[in-house]
Amino acid sequence: MTRSRTAPPAAVQRLRPTDLAEVCAAVRDTASSAPRLLLAGTGSATGWGGRPETPDAVLDGTALTGVVAHNPADMTVQVRAGTRLSDLQAELAQSGQRVAFDPARSDASIAGLLATADAGPLQQGYGMLRDLVIGITVVLADGTAAGSGGHVIKNVAGYDLAKLFHGSLGTLGAVAEVVLRLHPLPESVRTVAVTAAPSHAYRLATRILAGGLEPAALGWAGGRLLVRLEGTADGTHRRAAALRELIADDDIADAGTSDAGTSEHAIPDDDAGPRLLTAHEAAEHWTEVDRVSLGGPGDTVLRFGALPTTAARIADALPGDDGEVGIRTAGSVGVGVYTVRLHGGDAAGHRAVAGRLRDTVDRAGGTCTLLRRDGLPDDFPAWGRPPAAVPVMRAIKHSFDPRGRFGAGRFAGWLPAPPESDGEHPDDSGVKEA
Repeated sequence: MTRSRTAPPAAVQRLRPTDLAEVCAAVRDTASSAPRLLLAGTGSATGWGGRPETPDAVLDGTALTGVVAHNPADMTVQVRAGTRLSDLQAELAQSGQRVAFDPARSDASIAGLLATADAGPLQQGYGMLRDLVIGITVVLADGTAAGSGGHVIKNVAGYDLAKLFHGSLGTLGAVAEVVLRLHPLPESVRTVAVTAAPSHAYRLATRILAGGLEPAALGWAGGRLLVRLEGTADGTHRRAAALRELIADDDIADAGTSDAGTSEHAIPDDDAGPRLLTAHEAAEHWTEVDRVSLGGPGDTVLRFGALPTTAARIADALPGDDGEVGIRTAGSVGVGVYTVRLHGGDAAGHRAVAGRLRDTVDRAGGTCTLLRRDGLPDDFPAWGRPPAAVPVMRAIKHSFDPRGRFGAGRFAGWLPAPPESDGEHPDDSGVKEA
C-alpha cells in the first residue's frame, strides 16, 4: 500500500490520553490496529518540516496537561507534556518564577516546543528548552515508558533523551512528562537598541559579551540590535548605562547604512545611536521578532542557523524585498539563528527566494528549516541537502522506532520511508535498558 503524504483526514482515529499510563496504553494497544501514529498538540507547528504521511491514528496530547509537582525551593517543576507554555508560565508567576524561555509560539505545548527545537531571544542567556530540561519521560514505540534525568522510570543506556527528542518533530516517540529548571522572574527588564546591520550587530554583541554585561537576549530586527538586560532595578540601570557607553565608543557612523540600498537595513540617521527604550517601545520591538517567526496566511517562513559570523553575513545579504516578495528578517545574533518571513508576491517568487536562501545556507554548512509553507508550491521540498549527521539520525531512528511508527514523512528525504506493517505486535522499541 502506498501512503499519500497528506494531513490526517477527519476520519482518522484520535487518541487523547490524560496521563502517562494512558499514553503507554494508547501506543501499546494500537500496535496492530494503528501501526502509524502522528503526534499532535495545539497545532501551532503543523507546517514545520515535511508533511506527515496519512497516519492510522493521531495521538493527541492536548488533554495531557497540568503540573505534577512544583518545588519552588528547588526551582523545579514537573509537568505533563501537553501543557501550554503560557499556562505554565502563568501558574509559576504566582510563585515569582518562570521557565526562562520565550518562543513566539507561547501557546504551544511543552512537548511541541521540545519537538520543534523552537526558541526565542532568551536563548542567548538561558539556552534552548533542552538546556532547561533536567528530566524527561517518553513513551517508546512498543508502549513502554523510558526516562532520563529526574524522576526516572527506565534509564536508556547512553542517551540524553531531552537532547535527542529536541528537534525530532515527533519521529522518535511521545514525550509524556518533563521536569524543568526554573528561574526567578526579573525585578527589572531594560532594552537598549542601536542601528546596525547583522554583521556589525554581531561585532557589537561580541564586545557586549566580553564586557561582562550579561545580556539576557541579543536580538536583531528592523535593522536594530536589541539588547535585553534583566535583574534588579539598580543592576539593570547601571548595566544599561555601561552598555550605552560601550556602544557609543564603537564606530557606528556607518553601522546602519552598510546595506543602505535595502529597506530591511535602512534606518533614519537620527535613530542610529544607542538608546534606552521605553517599556512600550521595547515590547513593540520584541513583538516584531515574534511576528517574523509566526508569519501569517499566505506567508513562507524559514529559519536558518550557522556559525554566528557566517549567519550574520547571510542575513546581511538578504534584501528588504525581492520583486513583489517582501522579506523580513529577525534573529539572535549571538547564537547565529535567524528567521526569514516572505510575504506578498506569488508562489514562484517565494520558491525562488526560499530556494536561494536554503542553497546559500547549505553551502555555508548551516541548517535551514521550513516553518510555514503557505506561500510555496506543493512540490517545494521541505528539506535541502542532507547534512553529514543524517547517518546518525537514521541510526537513532532505527534504535528508537525500528518499525517507523512515529512521524512518517516529517524528515522526508533524510529518513527512509517506514516499512510496510505486517500487522504484528512489535517485540520492542529497539532501545535497551540501562
